[in-house]
Amino acid sequence: MYSILPFQFQRFDEDVLLVNECGDFLFLPKQDFDYFVRHILNEQSETFYNLKSKLFLSDNENSIELAILKSAARYRSRKAFLRDFTSLHMMVITLRCNQHCEYCQVSCAEEDAVKYDMSVDTALKITDMIFQSPTKNLKIEFQGGEPTLNWKVIVATVEYAEKLAKEKQKEVSFVICTNLTGINEDQLLYCKEHNIFVSTSLDGPEFLHNTCRVTKDKNGTYQLFRQKLELTRSILDKPVDALMTTSKYSLKHMKEIVDEYIRLGFGGIFIRSLNPYGYAAEQASLLSYTMEEFVSYYLDTLKYIIEINKKQFFPEYFATLFFSRILTPFSTGFVDLQSPSGAGISGAIYDYDGSVFPADEARMLARMGDNHFCLGNVNNNSWHDIFAGNKQQSITNSSCVETTFPCAFCAYQAFCGADPVRNYLECGNETRNMNNTPFCIKHKTIFNALFTFIKNADDTEKNIIWSWINNNPDLVTRDIC
Repeated sequence: MYSILPFQFQRFDEDVLLVNECGDFLFLPKQDFDYFVRHILNEQSETFYNLKSKLFLSDNENSIELAILKSAARYRSRKAFLRDFTSLHMMVITLRCNQHCEYCQVSCAEEDAVKYDMSVDTALKITDMIFQSPTKNLKIEFQGGEPTLNWKVIVATVEYAEKLAKEKQKEVSFVICTNLTGINEDQLLYCKEHNIFVSTSLDGPEFLHNTCRVTKDKNGTYQLFRQKLELTRSILDKPVDALMTTSKYSLKHMKEIVDEYIRLGFGGIFIRSLNPYGYAAEQASLLSYTMEEFVSYYLDTLKYIIEINKKQFFPEYFATLFFSRILTPFSTGFVDLQSPSGAGISGAIYDYDGSVFPADEARMLARMGDNHFCLGNVNNNSWHDIFAGNKQQSITNSSCVETTFPCAFCAYQAFCGADPVRNYLECGNETRNMNNTPFCIKHKTIFNALFTFIKNADDTEKNIIWSWINNNPDLVTRDIC
């Protein structure tokens, strides 16, 4: 007689999806599932051996012990991000911006409001704190506002961080998140000299980009963006990534957005939903949509992108994160798909005044007047006060899906995560019943769709998935027309 090991399940049309604690999964026909849970499954069948190999059952006492050891090893791999504490550090070096984007999540300040600039002294204190992180591989992102408006802090931080990296035998990389419209040739040459990556924002074709991403006097920025993108690419020896924000204006033009990214030579796209903070919250009636609407358009667009990949390599990075969580035993580093939440663990953000937050959304909340998630300030608190203090511990304790209802009973528990900041914004508590929340609707609907896709995918489609996960175009034989 075999023993059944812990698992969750989700019913599909003719099959049942089983997922265990360490993320192994298997589709069973409904009848086989019924035989399995009633302990009457044929122990010489292929189904039995598949269940055993994927740690859903054990056929003797010694096998149980071995299965637990195997499960523990795989579980540790999924939780490896906890050992890599904290790798991503975002520095908001100014709130000033030369644009006035309609959905700006942080309500950026005017271009001449220099009181919202981070000082060099604060930047160096932040850099010292960053290098106290246990991880050997650090990434520093310069954000804003528009970070190029406080260029001296970028230079001071980069050169000090390079010095500390040599002294402490760590690796450090840099990213500037910029709208590009104010960047100049000297700054780009500095980026090339110091191996700094540039990330930017593009919402789609000109008519869409100019809908929300405008100057202070409401002029569109698309043409200037194009000019500066060409300048950036001509100087740097590395690709420029772009991020788009999906507003209500975007939903019916998603395929055109994808086509624009391809036309402009970007290597992929990350389709992200709108966050309800800052100007985006103030203008929700004009800009927002239901999560059901977003997911519907997102999944249609994903089908379109997969068809494109039969001819050229062009990943959708949000789906890539999901596929990586489902098909590999490794953590992705993406905060929303981690349990406990990666807020403060995988990444942290430092405001212009030295205040530290576990996530950008927590800083946005503070800009809206609620400082609930502030972990401390580099000018007053130690690394231990901030990253091992009561506030960070509370965030971590309240963001484990294994102990959250109904996440604890969800088939996608092993792949999903929690968002304590969004929970607090919506209901005033870091932990909540996740049923019918926007977070749950988005993730569960996407998981349902992706598992259906995996179940029915042909060889080419499976190869496309793996090409995205491995960032390797050569895994797919493409029909180039």
